[in-house]
Amino acid sequence: MAATVPFNFLRFPFSTNAANNEEAAAKTAAVNADSGAPTIFDKIINKEIPSSVVYEDEKVLAFRDINPEAPVHVLIIPKFRDGLTELAKAEARHGEILGQLLYAAKIVAEKEGILDGFRVVINSGPAGCQSVYHLHLHVLGGRQMKWPPG
Repeated sequence: MAATVPFNFLRFPFSTNAANNEEAAAKTAAVNADSGAPTIFDKIINKEIPSSVVYEDEKVLAFRDINPEAPVHVLIIPKFRDGLTELAKAEARHGEILGQLLYAAKIVAEKEGILDGFRVVINSGPAGCQSVYHLHLHVLGGRQMKWPPG
């Protein structure tokens, strides 16, 4: 009798390998998470690395992800880290910027024409597959989102 291949395996033939690579990258990134060294996002804020800006104000910057996971995939970052390398490091004093980041997500969704449905994702820590230790939100949309997410 022939073995049956799970539907998800047929649909996503490299998902196991990609997940392992993502996990490895997250573990590597976590080693220097609190070093204070500039991140790729700091370099984007300082215009040392080009980006496709979708929205910007005095506190946040939103730009297109270079490896999109959906037709709309925008990253939103605070311009000043202030210790916010990950959501798990948030303190009461960060309430204003956290609110600004979420409000910016709504503005991005509006600008991108996806107010009818979008997802906001925050990866925190190595087990959450965070790969850049500068708090950031992913705004995903432009297609039907599935549940559970991953």
